[in-house]
Amino acid sequence: MDLQTCMEQRRSVRKYTNQPVPRELVREIIQAAILAPSWKNSQVSRYYVAEGNAEKELAKCLADFNRQSVQNAPVLIVSTVVNKRSGFTRNGEYETHLKGGFQYYDHGMQAMNLCLKAHELGLATLIMGIYDEAAIRKFFNIDENQIIVAVIAVGYAAEEPPMPKRKTVDDITVFKE
Repeated sequence: MDLQTCMEQRRSVRKYTNQPVPRELVREIIQAAILAPSWKNSQVSRYYVAEGNAEKELAKCLADFNRQSVQNAPVLIVSTVVNKRSGFTRNGEYETHLKGGFQYYDHGMQAMNLCLKAHELGLATLIMGIYDEAAIRKFFNIDENQIIVAVIAVGYAAEEPPMPKRKTVDDITVFKE
């Protein structure tokens, strides 16, 4: 699948089959995430994967509507960033006006790579941002120096959602000569 087709066809899926996802495919999509650029090659993203019974337990940490959306998804990936590395000097001071925000920019690029690779492999994803942060931190014993950013469902789609309306280039772009 070429990149343009992959970008045009990828969707946030909210209905999954219960078909297991081989761990090797999970490793492949995380490897694709790792290829994304990051501030001074800081590579701040980290991943915690729940499969099988662990996935069912972790799903209890999601908001009710998200839990319903991913009830058959066989894999949940918790994505985090190591705090105060991306966009910071070695002594912990901001190097950008975005302050701590640049780490989320880097992480977003990794998340997009992960989702595009999943789609290329025939998998579907859903990125969720509403969850019980303390419960997830305890579930995986995530160190306090990491910030939980999202939970990503991975599985085989049981639906093909239509593409939502998108703005045009002219709607969002200013050109100046």
